[in-house]
Amino acid sequence: QVQPVESGGGLVQTGGSLSLSCTASERTFSEYATGWFRQAPGKERELVAACSWTGRSTIYGEFVEGRATISRDNAKNTVYLQINDLKPEDTAIYYCASGLSGYYGPSPEDYGSWGPGTQVTVSS
Repeated sequence: QVQPVESGGGLVQTGGSLSLSCTASERTFSEYATGWFRQAPGKERELVAACSWTGRSTIYGEFVEGRATISRDNAKNTVYLQINDLKPEDTAIYYCASGLSGYYGPSPEDYGSWGPGTQVTVSS
């Protein structure tokens, strides 16, 4: 059971940038795809970004494409998410999820292990 943990959330001003990290103690974390999802109050969980186990294949959610970058460093067992030009609409709890295989999917159902989430709040 992979148990990812997110870090890096916080309060950011509109137009700023934020970098989130996701890590797990289990070495098998690096063998699976990783997804970042977010959920705002009253909204369904939506894809932010995902990458294959190598990090060389990526997808992005429609509303962050062009602003978000997902990357991973398997030597550090860590996956990163950077979002630029933050908007108030980006305010949500951001979750890191480890996949069911080495290849990503666009839906939460494609992932089996979830972190507790980290709050990102974009002011004004």
